[in-house]
Amino acid sequence: MDLTFNDDQLAFRDELREWLAANPPGDEPADEDSSYHWRTEWQRRLNDGGWAGVHWPKEYGGRGASLMETAIFFEELGRSGGPLPVNTLGLLLAGPTLMVWGDDRQKERHLPTILSAEEIWCQGFSEPEAGSDLAGLKTRAVKDGDDWVVTGQKVWTSGAQYSKWCMLVARTDQDAPKHKGLSYFLMDMEQDGVEVVPLRQITGDPEFNELFIEEARIPDENVVGGVGNGWKVALTTLMNERAGLGFFLQVRMRQLLDRVFDEAAASGALDDPRIADKLADLHLRTEILRLTAYRGLSVIEQYGQPGPEGSLVKLMWSETNKQLTQLAADIVGPDALTKDTPWSYELLRARGNSIEGGTTEILKNIVAERVLGLPRAR
Repeated sequence: MDLTFNDDQLAFRDELREWLAANPPGDEPADEDSSYHWRTEWQRRLNDGGWAGVHWPKEYGGRGASLMETAIFFEELGRSGGPLPVNTLGLLLAGPTLMVWGDDRQKERHLPTILSAEEIWCQGFSEPEAGSDLAGLKTRAVKDGDDWVVTGQKVWTSGAQYSKWCMLVARTDQDAPKHKGLSYFLMDMEQDGVEVVPLRQITGDPEFNELFIEEARIPDENVVGGVGNGWKVALTTLMNERAGLGFFLQVRMRQLLDRVFDEAAASGALDDPRIADKLADLHLRTEILRLTAYRGLSVIEQYGQPGPEGSLVKLMWSETNKQLTQLAADIVGPDALTKDTPWSYELLRARGNSIEGGTTEILKNIVAERVLGLPRAR
């Protein structure tokens, strides 16, 4: 793949750099609620500048950016120090799914408020006994007049405490094969039948949540893609799950690695050949991560849909980030384990990388089966 930007791409990058320079995000507040409001304001500024949904078609309020321009956007956003938009799940998952499967009313109702961050979205897929096996979910939806009555439990629901809407997959046909008895709903989170319970992590942040759903009601008009077609609609969501994020993450990893180099230089650890070898290995891994993310673009351009490279990028990033933060702790010493220091947070937060967004075990299976052509594990 030719990684040389053409004139249009260079113009796009330069325009974005100028906007980011003129609109610095500032410093992120420490506590989660303040950070949420800060990121909400940041997305509204992005939207006012025409940058919130760069990859969305112009007809839906986006910029109609190409794949390469979308990659440039996430790279430059990472370099600027700006955060991901607060409604990332809406922008990357809900919006694109509605563009494919939603009816006109659903698009007109939801797409503008996703861009503006007026209404935040979360994803109700994983369950306590069906984290990586979506088709094995047990949440039930039963038709009652013009509504569906939903009962069940979801887990690892990012941002649910701030969300107005949930992309919910539930079982509507108990007798159909498990992949065929599912439907995809837009569930209003602001009702008595939905309880959000935070899951406090080792970092102290309640970043994820459990959803306890007890006879919540969803109008029939909020079914997306037709009753019983939830598996296909959900696949559209999952195919977009890592869109663009690889470029943002690899830039942030490079910035984090540069900090490790600075720590090693300041402490004299660079003179230790063992530390130098580990830093060189992390440098190579970070470059491979960047090039693999771009390689994924060529697959989409060639075949029209994401390939397994997205799984490979996520797998490489999570494992490399854990190695990077552990090396930082080895160099910094006991201060890296002191509460509320920058490296203590990075070290603890990296522990979750191998679980969130697809577990390492599941991603290894995808790479083994779809890239290496090995037999299925089961």
